Amino acid sequence: MNPHKIILPDGYSLNPGDLDYSPLAEFGELTVYPRSTHQEMLIRAQDADILIGNKIILQEADFTVLPRLKYIGLQATGYNLIDVHAASRHGVTVTNVPAYSTDAVVQNTLAHLLNISFHLSQHSADIRNGRWTRSPDFSYWDYPLMELAGKTLGLIGFGNIAQGVARAALAFRMNVVACRSKPVKNNFLVLNNLPGGGEVQIPALSDADEICRMSDIISLHCPLNFQTKKLISRRRIQLMRPGAVLINTARGGLIDEQALADALNSGKLAGAGLDVLSSEPPTEDNPLLKAKNCFITPHLAWATRESRKRCLEVVVENVRAFLTGAPQNVVSPTP
Repeated sequence: MNPHKIILPDGYSLNPGDLDYSPLAEFGELTVYPRSTHQEMLIRAQDADILIGNKIILQEADFTVLPRLKYIGLQATGYNLIDVHAASRHGVTVTNVPAYSTDAVVQNTLAHLLNISFHLSQHSADIRNGRWTRSPDFSYWDYPLMELAGKTLGLIGFGNIAQGVARAALAFRMNVVACRSKPVKNNFLVLNNLPGGGEVQIPALSDADEICRMSDIISLHCPLNFQTKKLISRRRIQLMRPGAVLINTARGGLIDEQALADALNSGKLAGAGLDVLSSEPPTEDNPLLKAKNCFITPHLAWATRESRKRCLEVVVENVRAFLTGAPQNVVSPTP
């Protein structure tokens, strides 16, 4: 009899029914719950030694009530909801799934930018309401249109997703600048794997302040942590160029949401494309829900079936690697 008990408290988020969790049953007794509150998760995982989830939250006190727990397999790249230091102190290994959704998030970032550049969703909605049929002209536009060629795209962060966005931006003949937390040699970041081969040098600016000052479009691609919380603050928004555009497909907590809403409503910024908010689902009083020219998608950039399938495959292999004594993709510190 396989001794391992495996609990998935939020199985629906990765697999609403179009994927197969059964490979995880190879490792033990598998129980999948579509959704669980935090308290339900703690009760359901009381005697589990393996916990697999997407947006589960585990802090120091939670580990004390899960005495058998030895492994947490995240169905995600970000692990800011888990106190990995507490996990390590309690003898729990935490793993994640890096880079499984890079192409999809790059695509979503560009989708937001392209939507804003031509106000596609607004024009389409107006046409459904009869705006074009009432028009005296064959063509019209009720919102400013923006050509991307020649515009400066500023990337905050320069990981896999940001680099993918940079490659796409270069195809639109945009200028690309970036900043990142790690030191940069010679004030340039190298971008390779271009469609035609070779590489290009991306100017590396000193910090987020410089990105805000110099960019027509700012796109966020950094993790959420103590240093980056509300990185896009009221002060930094004031540094941005009039009519700038902000894109965020990283984490909602990177932005001071009230400050962004104020900047959009005043016309300081031309638009924002957001796939993430600070609280998900958002509360009804979130100021961005009704802000002018703010286009929000429900944290779906990662969720193509192709991305989710890749994620699940790595989740399975992460469990296998842990159980064979050679864990991979570990994000918890070594005790």
